[in-house]
Amino acid sequence: MKFSTAAALALGAGAQAHTIFQQLSVNSKTAGQLVALRAPTNNNPVQDVTSQSMSCGQPGSTSQTVVDIAPGDKFGAYWQHIIGGAQSANDQDNPIAHSHKGPVMAYLAKVDNAASASLQGLQWFKIGEDSFDPSTKQWGVDHMISNDGWSYFSLPTCIAPGQYLLRVEILALHSAYTAGDAQFYQSCAQIRVGGSGTFSPSASELVSFPGAYKAEDPGIHINIYGATGQPDNNGQPYTAPGPSVIKC
Repeated sequence: MKFSTAAALALGAGAQAHTIFQQLSVNSKTAGQLVALRAPTNNNPVQDVTSQSMSCGQPGSTSQTVVDIAPGDKFGAYWQHIIGGAQSANDQDNPIAHSHKGPVMAYLAKVDNAASASLQGLQWFKIGEDSFDPSTKQWGVDHMISNDGWSYFSLPTCIAPGQYLLRVEILALHSAYTAGDAQFYQSCAQIRVGGSGTFSPSASELVSFPGAYKAEDPGIHINIYGATGQPDNNGQPYTAPGPSVIKC
């Protein structure tokens, strides 16, 4: 396979380019650093799609806080290079290296108690996705970088009240032309949904982590570098892995 200069640079970015979802906001109000989050304490990605760490990242930070959110509220996931922010002065890879193109996705799993629920056996459904726009050649990661580390979604208006784990994930595709080299970054927030929604996901909308993704899925094992050597998916649409975003 012929690799572009951009691809070679992306491959060489290494661990210095990684990121962690480490703050949750609701309607622009931030819960606080690692508050209500299950987050890894290092910025290494998960690359084995069969790993138990595909759910909420590698075991690390925990919290007893559960954040209240109402259907229709705008929530944000704040990404930074390491816990606390930049790794050094003038950190060019904060919040993540520009080479790490890919989608940002958000999932929910209903639980009895978000602060204490086990990650085993959870059923997740996708509520948001910022993928790739062929017209602008912008990825979800590009939008996050433009928003100073924030990825934003709105909680669907039909979500039923109760407690949930909110899983927000970046899938970095800069090295995904090699099977097993896609990079997954995710943390889970503990939330309590109010309102009077009645949404109940169908079997086709529910997935497990691990299990939802396969290493050879076309949205995971993919060469995003087009004819000009840029990470523009050759101007073609891109379909993120996992189920479709639910519709209310």
